[in-house]
Amino acid sequence: MRVTGSVGPLGIATAVLWLSIIVLLPLAALAFHAFDDGWSGFWDAVTAPAALDALRVTIFVSVVVAVINVVMGTLVAWVLVRDDFPGKSIVNALIDLPFALPTIVASIVMLSLYGPQSPINVHLNATQPGIIVALAFVTLPFVVRAVQPVLIEAEVDVEQAAASLGADNWTTFRRIILPTLLPAIISGGGLAFARAIGEFGSVVLIGGSIPGRTQVASQYIQQQIEVDRPTNAAAVSVALLVISFVTLLILRLFADRTARKEQASR
Repeated sequence: MRVTGSVGPLGIATAVLWLSIIVLLPLAALAFHAFDDGWSGFWDAVTAPAALDALRVTIFVSVVVAVINVVMGTLVAWVLVRDDFPGKSIVNALIDLPFALPTIVASIVMLSLYGPQSPINVHLNATQPGIIVALAFVTLPFVVRAVQPVLIEAEVDVEQAAASLGADNWTTFRRIILPTLLPAIISGGGLAFARAIGEFGSVVLIGGSIPGRTQVASQYIQQQIEVDRPTNAAAVSVALLVISFVTLLILRLFADRTARKEQASR
């Protein structure tokens, strides 16, 4: 018998069946429910002023969070890879804490720290900065874990050679390090954006859900369900789904293009 690494038709069928049950069928049911009132009803639900306000706030804070995480996540990954300090393993473990921590706990923590009874006298409750801080907390690992392995594999000798030729730190970073890290940075930032788009638990308390100001799309969806408008909730959910899917698709195409360029350069 020859080992090929292929699972065969049975394995493929099992994977497709599981994917259909867990992902495709629920998404199909959501899309079907969103069009209960036809295309015109779907469009009216998505373009309602309150829905547009919620989508605008959601996209804005998600972009800001992605940019913040691109900068700070890259810095954190750099420190974890290139520097040694006491407690490094603990810090490295803490990076993954938002993945394991229930997001509602993050919202309670943010409310306790930045709410009306803030012990540090910083009040971010029911503000967009408060939402941004909460989302930055739950999305930080995406950039750090995307950049970290690339930094580990990076050739330090090339940086040393550039320094020996007279390149300063900024030139070395811009011309040598950044091009190597850029695909990972973009991937991590895109994943952080996609996660922030649909986040609910971490902002449900600190956000305040003020229409037009701090109400994100996930809170608007909950509001529509509470007032017995499930079709409107499903329509906005589909809009969020499309935004997230397009983001992930672009990241996938970018990763494939980067991989082809690396293979062609070898």
